[in-house]
Amino acid sequence: MVNQRNSLIEKVKIIHGDNYATIEDTKELSTEEMKELVRFLEQNPAYHSLSTLKILVNQIFSREVDEYLVEKGYEMVDEFVTVYKKLEKSEMVHSYTLKNLHKISENEFAHIWMQSMEASLNVPSSLTMEEHMKSVTVELGDSYKDSCIAIYEGDQAIGVIMPHIEPGTIDEGRLFYFGLIPDERSKGKSKNLHKLALSLLASVFHAKKYIGGTSKNNAPMI
Repeated sequence: MVNQRNSLIEKVKIIHGDNYATIEDTKELSTEEMKELVRFLEQNPAYHSLSTLKILVNQIFSREVDEYLVEKGYEMVDEFVTVYKKLEKSEMVHSYTLKNLHKISENEFAHIWMQSMEASLNVPSSLTMEEHMKSVTVELGDSYKDSCIAIYEGDQAIGVIMPHIEPGTIDEGRLFYFGLIPDERSKGKSKNLHKLALSLLASVFHAKKYIGGTSKNNAPMI
């Protein structure tokens, strides 16, 4: 049973934060393996004390899996759209000022990030801003200061982008978060900032591919 569960865990990706965990890449599992994964999480004390435990259930699974998760106390909080894109190095010309945590304080960045999450079309997070910042440091390690980037137009902060290489990979680029503060939305800026984030992933973080996801209800992001 131990070897079977070890093999099962190797098929999925488990992202650990400060007080949460997210299970990804479940598409490689069979229905019975998905159930066994849930039983493993249920029986492992390390997952009992977490404030949030998420399982991203691929759409290949039948309603049987959904019903099993509900039976075990899980609830569906959102449906996600995931995209994959091959990246090529290119310098993007822009007029924004970018400041990471080597240039501004964590408090200043956290304040801008908090504003960027206000009235988001994604499901609201259950974490406090302090927990969000701690999760970044836990998940990304020493490189988190490079990834926490505030965007400015002149002296005015307008949002954040958080490009990084997915831990455990060499060249898989992701955005820990991406967003504009409410006053800067619906002005045509989000597309340029998203392109800028992908450009940074390729040219600065040396990512060769990008994997992104957002709520199916977040039409602007999609």
